[in-house]
Amino acid sequence: MPEGDTVWLTAKRLHTALAGRPLTRSDLRVPRLATTDLTGRSVLDVTPRGKHLLTRIEGGLTLHSHLRMEGTWQVYGASERWRGGPAHQIRAILGNASHTAVGYRLPVLELLRTTDEDQVVGHLGPDLLGPDWDPATAVANLLADPARTLGEALLDQRNLAGIGNVYKSELAFLARVTPWLPIGELPPGIPERLVATARRLLDANKNRPDRRTTTTGPAPAAARHPAPRLYVYGRAGRPCPRCGTLIRKADQGDGSRERPTFWCPRCQSGPIS
Repeated sequence: MPEGDTVWLTAKRLHTALAGRPLTRSDLRVPRLATTDLTGRSVLDVTPRGKHLLTRIEGGLTLHSHLRMEGTWQVYGASERWRGGPAHQIRAILGNASHTAVGYRLPVLELLRTTDEDQVVGHLGPDLLGPDWDPATAVANLLADPARTLGEALLDQRNLAGIGNVYKSELAFLARVTPWLPIGELPPGIPERLVATARRLLDANKNRPDRRTTTTGPAPAAARHPAPRLYVYGRAGRPCPRCGTLIRKADQGDGSRERPTFWCPRCQSGPIS
């Protein structure tokens, strides 16, 4: 599931493949951009901003994309077969002499002036993996609405940018509270610790596709009974790695969108769905 670390790694791969080279192929398969031709322009850089990707292109243009739940950018060699999905799911193709980047199932794809990037990312809070990271501001943003549940506050990209549904559940587990606890009821010092832990986990996972929260070191060698990569997310009905109680699952949302949420009923205190 794309979260801030996934987007950071995607941006790194796209930047390595495209930056500093002129485009020899450009195909943007959304109606508004169907006639746009970027061939001949060089890609200047690819920058992640929270869960957003900003591909900056010569001539003061930025191609803005967002992966949401199912989108992905794949990078292929010049003669490599594309494997990201059927052709009808392709939304963007950017290629040069050596690499081709293919965007599959992108729910957001738009071209704007680089000077107008704030129109699409200016609302975001401090980026957990960005140069603007400011933990004090992130904590203040989270606590600005003390009645809001912890899970919803963490997912709100206006508070801090980069946390998705996986990290929401994992961070609540590490804080030993349920995601339904009002954030104003967190014990003193816990908001600061949550923010610091979020930064540490995303930073530890940004260079690898196999996200882990149970350890931030190298992935362990194969074992007969390997430890789970995540504490609670996606593990409903399985034993909690801390106490052995079966992990539970319920939906959490603000009424507009419900998200599956996982927690341990013994390790985590507070209200539940």
